[in-house]
Amino acid sequence: MSNIYDTANQLDREIREMDAFKALSASFANLKADESAYAIFKEFQEFQMGMQQKMSAGEEMTDADAEQAQALAEKIQQEPLIADLMQTEQAFSLVINDLNRIIMTPLRELYEN
Repeated sequence: MSNIYDTANQLDREIREMDAFKALSASFANLKADESAYAIFKEFQEFQMGMQQKMSAGEEMTDADAEQAQALAEKIQQEPLIADLMQTEQAFSLVINDLNRIIMTPLRELYEN
């Protein structure tokens, strides 16, 4: 019987060799190489984390938050490197979602019966 952690580590190695992951890595490297685009990306990430913390604390989004979200969305839409990253991330996330669905099948089946 194989060790499930060995299987997980093998999956880690295989994910890193996937074309979808390599494309995502290249897209992120391109973004990081452009200081202004990367600054916008970091600003967006920080805003997202702040909003998640607010929601976790039960706080509601303010009008100022909504305005900032709109302004950031406009900045992001105008930055091709961020758009490329989001597109490659979306393609990669399909693979991860499929893997998650497969991995969670035993649990799902357990509760269905």
